[in-house]
Amino acid sequence: MATKGNPGDNRNNRSTISVFIIVGLCAFFYILGLWQRSGFGKGDSIAVEITKHTDCSVLSDLNYETHHDDDDAGTSDDSEDQVKEFKPCDDRYIDYTPCHDQARAMTFPRENMIYRERHCPPEEEKLHCLIAAPRGYATPFRWPMSRDYVPFANAPYKSLTVEKAVQNWIQYEGNVFRFPGGGTQFPQGADAYIDELAAVIPLENGMVRNALDTGCGVASWGAYLFKKNVVTVSIAPRDSHEAQVQFALERGVPAIIGVLGTIMLPFPSGAFDMAHCSRCLIPWGSNGGMYMKEVDRVLRPGGYWILSGPPINWRNNYRAWQRPEDELEEEQRQIEDVAKLLCWEKKHEKGEIAIWRKSLNSDECSEQDTQATICDSTNPDDVWYKKMENCVTPAKPSGSWKPFPERLNAVPSRITSGSIPGVSAESFEEDNRLWRKHVNAYKRINKIIDSGRYRNVMDMNAGLGGFAAALNSPKLWVMNAVPTIAEKSNLGVIFERGLIGIYHDWCEAFSTYPRTYDLIHANGVFSLYKNECNAEDILLEMDRILRPEGAVIFRDQVDVLKQVKRIVKGMKWNTKMVDHEDGPLISEKVLFAVKQYWVAGDNTTSSE
Repeated sequence: MATKGNPGDNRNNRSTISVFIIVGLCAFFYILGLWQRSGFGKGDSIAVEITKHTDCSVLSDLNYETHHDDDDAGTSDDSEDQVKEFKPCDDRYIDYTPCHDQARAMTFPRENMIYRERHCPPEEEKLHCLIAAPRGYATPFRWPMSRDYVPFANAPYKSLTVEKAVQNWIQYEGNVFRFPGGGTQFPQGADAYIDELAAVIPLENGMVRNALDTGCGVASWGAYLFKKNVVTVSIAPRDSHEAQVQFALERGVPAIIGVLGTIMLPFPSGAFDMAHCSRCLIPWGSNGGMYMKEVDRVLRPGGYWILSGPPINWRNNYRAWQRPEDELEEEQRQIEDVAKLLCWEKKHEKGEIAIWRKSLNSDECSEQDTQATICDSTNPDDVWYKKMENCVTPAKPSGSWKPFPERLNAVPSRITSGSIPGVSAESFEEDNRLWRKHVNAYKRINKIIDSGRYRNVMDMNAGLGGFAAALNSPKLWVMNAVPTIAEKSNLGVIFERGLIGIYHDWCEAFSTYPRTYDLIHANGVFSLYKNECNAEDILLEMDRILRPEGAVIFRDQVDVLKQVKRIVKGMKWNTKMVDHEDGPLISEKVLFAVKQYWVAGDNTTSSE
């Protein structure tokens, strides 16, 4: 049963005396080591061994299991009197999605789904308050139980239980929602549907790792693909199917609010091994096949596209679909023509499922009578708010297609080919070593990072994906955000490693519902955005997307973190600043934080 839930059961029972003893021992052996290394001391090896085996992590429990606030060790902040207290927003904002606000959306044209795209509020309309959790909010069940059950209080919307009842999307049972694993195209469950796809697509050997699901519903396809070690980014608009993306994230499945409209998807070219549409209602053949060309852009050479439902096998299904034969016939003809233009090979069509494969080499299409218009963009990964064009993006040269998990730490072809200026195979491997070291240090402080308590993880400035790679576990997934202002566009490298991610500008709200991430990692984010936008706005957005009792790890320069600490002090967060793992003389520090549990209508925060 889900509970309001402290994220663990262990309490820090060390007494003050024990803490002083440990600190004293650490200091003594540190000084002893320095002394004997200077040439005056004896017993070098003894000092080193004792220091190794002494637990100097006196800050090891911020208490992620409690609501107590602790003073920082080794740092001071004389600005505590400047703390600004942020008030709760009105309860009507409990599920507020700033860049996908329904009222604002209705002021934009409906043509080509423009009104369902990102439309962020201007500066004067931004909220400067804290989004409350609904009354009764409960800590989600741990994976894999969360795949099948979500506390009703977390997303109290029953419309889909009626509208999609016969399709087994979602059922309401007592105080929980149950997800039987069905979908519009697979009402008997996703497992059998995925097995049918696996007869054509190699889903068992790690060759297919990253998938994109457009029009995902409650993301059961992505949820059950985890059994095959495939991680899926599920996309759906915020529309009449209320809270479908919210349900996906409550289940522990990667998802974003999004739509195929007029703007390019926020992913690099050649990112996904597989893309999927199951009755997603996207007009694939219209607009000259522009949406299929966008799928082609984000598919890796050799990647697969699955289309199930209308118009596939229309001759046998037009009566059940209640649509005219000629309309469906024309729709499928357009799709087939675009697929041929893109040089996709049709690998399978049976029942209502069709599967195409993108060519491994774009030169294979050169002998076709009809040639597609080639995009003239010099940077196919420059996609943030860029208009979708009716052209084909040339595939980037890539090395051999490595299976997962081998590809996680193998040097990506984008690096070996020199496509990422300033990043070499050596610097990539050094980055991996560095992040393994950082993550090990994080785990010494927050001992429940890999316990299963944190399922949905956000890395706000992902770099080469080293944090996610070091954290890799079937218990969690990481959304690797690459800021649009980052010096290097590394998101293609991240996907090539078998991870997932997205481009984003943190001066704006993220395309998700409130309370959808358990752990947020912010490495250098506030230094990066120092001259771009207000740190307060970024922190309020982090608070919006972070679950009650979720955790944050900031890594930045000490002066930056002091400013961050002062702001979050007024946001109902508990904090702890610690030194860099290489010692107190390093100006980079780490700030650990935990968001307190509170819900709409609370006048005070919980103390237990």
